[in-house]
Amino acid sequence: MTAPLLIAQRDDHEIYLLPQMANRHGLITGATGTGKTVTLQTLAEGFSRIGTPVFMADVKGDLSGVAKPGGVGKATERARQLNLADYAPEAFPVVFWDVWGEQGHPIRATVSDMGPLLLARMLGLNETQEGVLNLTFKIADDEGLLLLDLKDLRALLQYVGENAKRYTTEYGNLSAASIGAIQRGLLALESQGGDRLFGEPMLDIHDLMQTDDKGRGVINLLAADRLMQSPKAYGTLLLWLLAELFENLPEAGDLDKPKLVFFFDEAHLLFKDAPQALLDKIELVVRLIRSKGVGVYFVTQNPADIPDSIAGQLGNRVQHALRAFTPKDQKALRAAAETLRDNVELDEAAAIAELGVGEALVSCLDAKGQPTIVERALVVPPRGQIGPLTAAERAALIQGSVLYGHYEKAVDRESAYELLKGRSEQQQTAAEPAAKPGRAPAAGRQTVAEAMVKSAARAIGSQLGRAIIRGVLGSLLGGRR
Repeated sequence: MTAPLLIAQRDDHEIYLLPQMANRHGLITGATGTGKTVTLQTLAEGFSRIGTPVFMADVKGDLSGVAKPGGVGKATERARQLNLADYAPEAFPVVFWDVWGEQGHPIRATVSDMGPLLLARMLGLNETQEGVLNLTFKIADDEGLLLLDLKDLRALLQYVGENAKRYTTEYGNLSAASIGAIQRGLLALESQGGDRLFGEPMLDIHDLMQTDDKGRGVINLLAADRLMQSPKAYGTLLLWLLAELFENLPEAGDLDKPKLVFFFDEAHLLFKDAPQALLDKIELVVRLIRSKGVGVYFVTQNPADIPDSIAGQLGNRVQHALRAFTPKDQKALRAAAETLRDNVELDEAAAIAELGVGEALVSCLDAKGQPTIVERALVVPPRGQIGPLTAAERAALIQGSVLYGHYEKAVDRESAYELLKGRSEQQQTAAEPAAKPGRAPAAGRQTVAEAMVKSAARAIGSQLGRAIIRGVLGSLLGGRR
């Protein structure tokens, strides 16, 4: 049995998170500046030490120090205060990721794999526009048009718009106004750098599940300080990653420790303004991914940010301080206290308002899967450095990674853009006046028949390479992978 993770301590009483219960998910909450980030680092280090890989977004850019030994300043003081005899500075194995490829390995998805549901949320489409986007994806599926990057989707939208009358009978109304709104959304996404998110090579989620030569789980850090400027893109990317894990990992049953722990920081961005259909899919993924050996931990300021249907599945809880300056804040504070298993010796609502930095109310699942009585305690300090690495230190780790060079160069293979461009060229060629009898075509120029034969040969030869890919959220809505 894997040793339990020490996460907090009160006097001489230690509070542990049981690894076999870590895939029952968790919630870390508290106001800004109360210690959530340090708690996040402590938990990530604990999972790494037992051999469980971790994925988390570095929203503020200060988690990279986990790759360097710490144990100085406030961390040392806290260790002495808690009499942690085995506390020692330690550097942990880290892999850095970045959508822009500047602070880590590029992380990409294909448009087809992202699917219309998630893409519609990223673009901020209304219900009618989302319906048109769904029909556009259906046309791509039926015609074997692989959507890899945004230029593929733009080309498809233009093609569908130009041929809307032909598709209306079979697929329904494809209004020019909705297509135009989607195209404008794509332009806005590209202006924010969102086009870097789409393309190949697409992330292989198994690359998030590595261990080092000491058997420690690798901590995967997604640079999210810049990505957070586009909150919907941030939330959608993390949800896509979660869906990829759900779809690709086999059933695992009850394990003595998780295969992977996924921390979803700034979780309120995932649920804000989300349509009910999306919330239903998120609830389904969170409920079922536990059986794949994945633990999901939501990190946010207030427990009320998490819908009740999902909050009820989060068994392990760390509640940092909340500030109650208004009646609404006071109501939220009382609601947070009521979500914890009551301790008759503790006024939870009063305690939440009084907690100091690095102090929390903690309740974890016991061996029977029941929440333990909530206790007020100090979170144990991390062993890695608190605060970011220098740019040079980060660059050295990126270049020394076993993944370096695999994701750095984008690949642009034949997909919808090239195929639709070929169709357009064939139509233009066919419309030209026929060559005079007995006259050979100009050198370097193919006839219409030759073009069609070559196009058919390419289609047959690359059929497997152009297989339609659709992520789990697309599959749940009737797509296919």
